[in-house]
Amino acid sequence: MAEATDTKGIIYQNLKDAGCDDVLTEKCMSFLESGDAGDMLPLLKKYKRSLLGKVRKEQQQIDCLDYLIYKLQKETI
Repeated sequence: MAEATDTKGIIYQNLKDAGCDDVLTEKCMSFLESGDAGDMLPLLKKYKRSLLGKVRKEQQQIDCLDYLIYKLQKETI
């Protein structure tokens, strides 16, 4: 775990905790090293959109299961 004063270490750990793969993590760290941390934003926003798309799809699947469970319970009660 990174020390509280180790900004680069904290950012690296945060990227890993967020599920960023090695390629994205290295790109972001490269921008950070070169002083272009702002260039990480488009990459991170794209990754966030990707994660949100997965969440939405899985929410739809949960909704379908909820409906099926509801219908089955209604018929058997």
